[in-house]
This record gives sequence, structure tokens and C-alpha cells, in this order.
Amino acid sequence: MGILFAVAHWSEKKRQSRLLNNPYVYSLSLAVYCSAWTYYGSTGVAAHSGITYLTTYIGPIIIIPFWIVVLRKILRISRINKISSLADFISLRYQNSRILGGLVTLICIFGILPYISLQLKAISETFHVVTQTESTHIFNDTTTYVAIVLAGFASYYGTRYSDASQKRIGIVTAVAMESVLKLFFFVLVGVYVTFFVFDGFGDIYAKASQFANFDQRNTIGSLSGGVNWFFLCVLSMFAIFLLPRQFQMTVIENNRESHIKTAIWLFPLYMLIFNLFVYPIAWGGNILFEGEKVNSDLYALLIPQLFGNKFITVLVFLGGFSAAISMIIVSCIGLSTMLSNNILIPYGFLGQLKSVEPRENESRILNIRRISIFLLIILAYFIYRFLVLDYNLVSIGMISFVIIAQLGPVFFGSLFWKRGSEAGAISGIILGFLVCFYTLLLPTFIGVYDSSSTFISDGPFHISALKPFQLLGIEFLEPIPHALFWSLWVNVFTYAAVSVSFKGNYRERNYAEMYVDIDQYTNNHENAFIWKGTAYTRDIEQVLIRFLGEARTKRALNIFNLKYNVDKKQEKADSRLIKFAENLLTGHIGTASARILISSVVKEEKITLPEVLTILEESKETIMLNKKLTETSNELKNLSAQLKLANEKLLIKDKQKDEFLSTVTHELRTPITAIRAAGEILHDDHEVPEELKMKFLQNIITESDRLNRLINTVLDLEKFESGNQKIHLNEHKILETLNQALSPLNQLIQKENIEIEFHIPANLNPIQFDQERIIQVIQNLVSNAIKFSDKEHPQIEISVFESENETLFKFYNNGKHIPEDDVNLLFDKFFQSSQQTLKKPIGSGLGLTICKQIIDAHKGKIWAENEKIGVTFCFIIPKFIK
Repeated sequence: MGILFAVAHWSEKKRQSRLLNNPYVYSLSLAVYCSAWTYYGSTGVAAHSGITYLTTYIGPIIIIPFWIVVLRKILRISRINKISSLADFISLRYQNSRILGGLVTLICIFGILPYISLQLKAISETFHVVTQTESTHIFNDTTTYVAIVLAGFASYYGTRYSDASQKRIGIVTAVAMESVLKLFFFVLVGVYVTFFVFDGFGDIYAKASQFANFDQRNTIGSLSGGVNWFFLCVLSMFAIFLLPRQFQMTVIENNRESHIKTAIWLFPLYMLIFNLFVYPIAWGGNILFEGEKVNSDLYALLIPQLFGNKFITVLVFLGGFSAAISMIIVSCIGLSTMLSNNILIPYGFLGQLKSVEPRENESRILNIRRISIFLLIILAYFIYRFLVLDYNLVSIGMISFVIIAQLGPVFFGSLFWKRGSEAGAISGIILGFLVCFYTLLLPTFIGVYDSSSTFISDGPFHISALKPFQLLGIEFLEPIPHALFWSLWVNVFTYAAVSVSFKGNYRERNYAEMYVDIDQYTNNHENAFIWKGTAYTRDIEQVLIRFLGEARTKRALNIFNLKYNVDKKQEKADSRLIKFAENLLTGHIGTASARILISSVVKEEKITLPEVLTILEESKETIMLNKKLTETSNELKNLSAQLKLANEKLLIKDKQKDEFLSTVTHELRTPITAIRAAGEILHDDHEVPEELKMKFLQNIITESDRLNRLINTVLDLEKFESGNQKIHLNEHKILETLNQALSPLNQLIQKENIEIEFHIPANLNPIQFDQERIIQVIQNLVSNAIKFSDKEHPQIEISVFESENETLFKFYNNGKHIPEDDVNLLFDKFFQSSQQTLKKPIGSGLGLTICKQIIDAHKGKIWAENEKIGVTFCFIIPKFIK
């Protein structure tokens, strides 16, 4: 218990930590579903009824993949409307009904309090088994003190915020930790029983199969058995959504929708691991305690105790203790929120809350919830002491499930059926519960406390058709499936019949649209709320201040004004502000009380149902139009940004083109000028010495070659870009090609005193390429490396790497880095480096562009990259060019 307090306290202090707000903590907290019933009761069911225990887990596992659709819808509805409990969720859908909210709350309390008592019973029984003591009165029952401590813990950590829709990180983390502990301890005892007490699964099966009724217990059986299984699976499907503790952890405590993706595989995996050892423990217990009168629910404790293993016995007890207290805490938090928001405040304390200061209001709301939690746990304790001692774990748990299942039709109807009405929902729940009471609760109570009664065997007044366990002659259903079938049939029929038989209320239809079509209203939820009348912003603001305080109210209204572009000086309030204000109040006092408070300061006019439908259609069209306009606006913004970027690039290209033309013109003029000057001297001066004449003629030849190379380069570039340049592929040896390429450059390399290293494997395979063009590429890259190497200690490295499909060439120089912004632009035709400190090298600047064109023609790739010191130019040639 101390560790539990410490974890919760630490988590609340570190509530923004990523360690806590992650999908794994969320998914593990959902294992609050595995209560003491799972921990102990599943073993008891497996021992008596075989594989029937699996139905409790098959239902959730079947439905969990649909969480991606169904649970996401529930989460969005709850988040937008600041829902804080199951009762709020249901009552809001049916025109924010205070009566329905109170009815849902009473059903949950009636169904869950005995279930909480069941957990206390499990704690008491297991403690006395472990310690081998007996509980004779309240004061020597350890559960008395556990109940008091749990009440204090849940009251403090479950009510830290007046807004009940706030996330309780401390509780979630503590429950997740308990989930890990109970799983670990149960698997531990399972491994102990299976592999230390017995010789594995096969040994247990071989010995258990000797029991006379083994086969009968461990099959579904006939068609009637399959029908029973079906209804039990349906029951557990309802439970995973509707148990207050599950709704609390799954919906209210959810931080992000994306966490569902982890939960849909981790939660079923958790239950699968948990159930791996239920069967071995159950039938191992049957084998070990054959003929003895022991409680099969407690086999997990009794087996290690039988063999004197106190260590495992205590650990198993701690696991069961964790399973029980996590269920008690979370259930009481959920029930207290429902009790305060749907019964105590709207029917008792709302008048007092209207007239006091914000801090007093907050304090009163928190105290109401704390007292509710404390009273619920203490009431559950007295139910345990005086009512449920004669029931086993499973019977109480299944009865609670059937009671809670009466909320199923109106809950799922709220998500998928727009015609469902408040009158239909109330009628369906009440009649469904009455049928459940008659077919299950009453006969169960009579069977325990009056064994002589003929009510069960003969029916009331000896009318056999009214037998509670065989109503109207249906005999093949067991009591739980039988009660579920009849109560749900009456519930669904009544709900549907009443809803379609009477004219719907405009507010019901409004909320129906917002629930069923929630995805359409997620971003503009207040726009979908239909309201007509007179309301003033100042009056609504004053109501909010009484519960939220002035600073928070001002902040919330500023957000609203910015979202909907509303002038903050606007006196009259519209429907959007009314809905916004109701949502803000809902977390503090519930949907029903929020509606009452807002209604007290506004004057609403009734709207006909046709008007509602017309407005809703217009609202849908407006939302769709706004969505399309937003999408179009975003597209135009993107296009505008792209156009601006393209324009900037064109300006840069234009500037580079001018510089390129200037460079090429200069490069052309230089050899022409030199040729003309030498020619004029030779023409005009006939007395030029022979030696000088030969020098001038050599200059003419050299400059003519230079001019020819420049013209050929420009022509090559034009041919490559137009697609007219062809490459001639033949198989060549890479080493020979490198030697041919470097031969004309050797003199320059020696002159510049450059240290050049080669990293080339000797056994390179020949590949196909255009040798003349690849020589041109190598010469350009090596010349480039010579120009830019470090002037004091120039160094060049040439490397070749061969793989299965391509050959990689690398040319490294230890010069200065290329500016990062220029690395990807080096091979552009008109590019000049933005690094103005570098002296522009002599040449046309087309060398790298030609290299890229040649490598592209070979279906390869060329690039440059900065090293720690220096720069490397790389290119790849595929071995198989198509």
C-alpha cells in the first residue's frame, strides 16, 4: 500500500513525463479489467466448468479490433464534450437528460457495489488463508483497515481536480504497476504448479483426464452449449465498454487517440498470458485436493501452501491484493463522479453552488466527491460483511455484468442510431432491469436464503411459464445467459419501440447528429449545436467565473473568440458560446447540472424538428464548404510558395546564366586574342628571329587547341541536353582506363608536388562503359582535385569499390569544404559558388556539368560530399546498363 501511494505521488509530480504519458502505461492500466475475479475466480470456474471461464476473455478479444472505429468515436465525443463519466456520456446524447443520468448512476451503483464487496471478500478470505487465521468480528478483520486506507487513497488521488475530466496520472500509473505485478505473480505460481509441482502441461492433462466428467467439462457441448457460450461472450463484450472502471480507464484517462493502436494488441496479449496458467492451476488443484472440501477459487494460494512454499504463497496473495484494490479504487472514482454529477449536485447541492465564490465552489465539489468515494467503499464493506459472504466470486461478478449490460442498448444506440430518444432509453433500461431482477437477482437471493421456497422450481403461483430460470419454457439456457437474453430482448425492443412511436425532441436530434456524425464536427463542434433565443455574454461569463475562476474563464473565452473570430465586446451570445460554456462546466458538475446553470441565465425558444433538420443540413454544408475552402486556401498557399521559390530560382539561374555567358565569352576571347596577336607579329615583322617565330607558332597551335576544346565542350553539353549525344558501351578494365586518364596529368601532378594515393583492388572485374567519356569524367575530377587541394601539403586519394550491381569511384582532395548550400548545386550548368572568398578557377565552369551528363547517360549517379578534412567527389556506374 505504501508503494502504491509512493508511485501515485511521484507520478502526479512528474505528470508531464514521457515515461508516464505513453501507450504502454495506458494499455497496462486497462488490465484493471482483470480483478480478483480474474485472479482467483477464473481458476474456480475452470475447476468446476472447464473451459467456460474463457468466455469472459473471448468477448473483449473479439471486440477489441473494432476499437479503432468504435473507441475512437467514443474518445472524440468525450474529449469534445469534456465527458467525465459513463452517466454523462449517455445522458448528454439523450437531450442532456438529468433523469437518465441519475438512472444510469443508480444502475451502476446497484451493479458495481456488490462487485466491490466481492473484491473486499477476496482480500479477506485470501489473507486468512495465508495467515491461517479466522475473522470473527469487524475489528480483527484486516479488510476493515484495508477498506479505510483504500477509501483515503482513492479520495485523495481520485479527486485532485474539480474538473473530473482531468487525467489522473497518479492513479493510471499505479494501476499499470499493479497490472504488471499481478500478472507476474500469477505467472510465477502457474510456472511453479506446472513445472515444479507437476511435470509440465502434459502431466497435468494426463492426470486430469482420468476424472469421470473431464471431457464433458472441457467441451462447448451441444447446440445449447454453444448458445450459452455466445451469450456469455456478448456479456463480456458489453462489460469491456460499460463497466465504470473500464470506461474510466479506457475513455476518461486516455491522453491520445493513437494509444489505442498499442492497446488493441497489448491488452489481448496481457489477457492471453494471464490465462495460460488458469487451466493448469485449476486442474492441478482438482488433482491435489480430490475428495477434499476446499474453495477452488483459492487453488493459486492453496497449492504452494500445501507444499510449504510460503514465499510463493505470499507473492500470490500480493498479486490478488493488487488485482482487488486497483478494481476498487478505479470503480469508486468512476462511481463517485457519477454520484456527485448526476444525483448529489443536480438534485441537492446545485442551489448552494450558484451563490458562492469560485474557490468555495471548487472545495465543495471536491468534498462531495471525496465523501462519495469514502461512503461507497464503506458501504461496499458492509455489503461484504453482511450480504455477500455466502456467494462465490464468479456468481457476484456475473450478476454485476448482467446488470451493467442493461446500459448497452442505449449506449451503442447513442453512437449509431439517430432516432433513439430519452423516453425510449429510460423505458428500455427500467424494463430491462426489472426483467433482470426477476430472472436473476430475486431467484439468486431466494436460493441462498430460503432453500424451501418453490419460487424457482415451480414459478410464482405454480405457473411454470413464469419460472425465473426457465421463462416461457426456455430450458436450455443457464441462469446468466437466460437472464441476459430476456433482459436485453425486452430492453432493446422497448428502447426501439418507444423511440419510433413518439415524435422526437429537437434537442435529442441535435445531440444525435453530433454523436453519430462526430467526425464531421470534430473541429467545429460548437457550430453543430442548435439553439434559438436570447443570451448575453456577460451572464454566461459570470456563471463560468463561479466555477472556473476569473483568470481561467478569461483565457477560455479568448480561445473561443480567436477560434470563431468573435469580437470580445459582443454583448449577445450565440449558440456556439452556449455550447462552449456547457462543455467547460460539464467536467466540474456534470452535463445535467451544466445545462441547468446555463439555462438559468439564458432565454431559449423552442425549435421545431424540421427546423433542426434544415439547420443541421445547412451546418453540414457549411462545414463541408469551409473544409473545401480551407483545403483550397492551403493548396493556393503551397502553390504560391512553390511559385515564389521557382521565381527566386529563375532569378538566380538568370544571374548565373549572365555570368556563365560572360565567362564563356571571356574564355573564347582569350585564345582568339592570343592567336591574333601572334599572327599580326608574324605578318608585320619579317625580321623576327627563328627561335621566337617558332614560339609564336607554338602559341597559335596551343591556343587553337584550347579554343577547340572549349567549343567541343559547349557542343557536347548541347548534345547531351538535347538527347542527341550517344554513348558507346564496351567492356573495359577499370585499371587500364584510370591509367589512360591520368597519363596526361602526371606532369602537372609532379609539378604541383601532389601526393596521390590509390585504393584500388587488383582483381576488379571488367564492366561496360564508354571509355572515352569516362576518361573525360576522371580527368575533370582529378583536375578539379589538383586545383583545390591544400596548397602547402596537397593530397589526393583515388578509390574504387566494387559491389554485386555497381562500381563506385571516389576522388578525394584535402582542400577547403564546399559550402553546404552549394553541395547540391555544383553540377548545375550556370552555377557559381556563393563562397566569394574562394578564387574562381580558370576554365569555363562546364566540367562538372559535362561529368553529370555523362554519368546520367550511363544510368549512374554523381555527387560531392564534405569530409572531416577536404572534399570527395563520387560517381557510380551500374554493372548492367539497360
